[in-house]
Amino acid sequence: MPSTPHADTSRKPGIAVVTGASGGIGAATARGLAEAGYRVVLTARRKDRVEALAAELTDAGHSAMAYALDVTDRAAVDTFATAFQKVAVLVNNAGGALGADPVATGDPEDWRQMYETNVIGTLNVTQALLPALTASGDGTVVVVSSTAGHATYEGGAGYVAAKHGAHVLAETLRLEIVGTPVRVIEIAPGMVRTEGFALTRFGGDAEKAAKVYAGVAEPLTAEDVADTITWAVTRPPHVNVDLLVVRPRAQASNTKVHREQP
Repeated sequence: MPSTPHADTSRKPGIAVVTGASGGIGAATARGLAEAGYRVVLTARRKDRVEALAAELTDAGHSAMAYALDVTDRAAVDTFATAFQKVAVLVNNAGGALGADPVATGDPEDWRQMYETNVIGTLNVTQALLPALTASGDGTVVVVSSTAGHATYEGGAGYVAAKHGAHVLAETLRLEIVGTPVRVIEIAPGMVRTEGFALTRFGGDAEKAAKVYAGVAEPLTAEDVADTITWAVTRPPHVNVDLLVVRPRAQASNTKVHREQP
């Protein structure tokens, strides 16, 4: 039987930029990439959170720096990108969901904000850093989408539409830059319980947020997704993980979830 592939140890990891690194999947991914030897650059709107994480990683002996950044602000993104001549990895993680209303009554502003962050934000950072990723000679673009980008569900049209946009962005970019030294990886998580995702989606309503995970003994954690991202990024350069869907065992699809009865 063939041996199990391991992380590529023949090259020295370079700079890894992680957006949305102030908590959840982004922060866990920054920790995973730092442990893999990357010099991590943590970006998010909440400056205090990324600075605290950078300090934590530095104290642990890793190389980390924090940068306050709103990925929807193209001028700010372009300024940020001028600091880097070479970037090894870009993890487009900034995103999020707002509301769970049906199409008939959904708030257009929520839809607009989700599209701006999940799609335009990913576009902004990817475009700005693509020259540095190419210059590295071995660049990786990661798009953290969602299973919502591959199948719809009632009450989720705005978020589903945005994540479909992120999926198509990744898929099209891979086609367009084939033959360059940059690979494009899409990681599509299913049900993940983090400290803020559902709470933000429901405007701070803790009761509604808790119902998302009710009866599910083990949803995915941010660390589960970060481990998946780190694994994909550390494959040998010729190996491209085009799309990896990761769900908890209790979730068979976006609409089929096993829930234990109380």
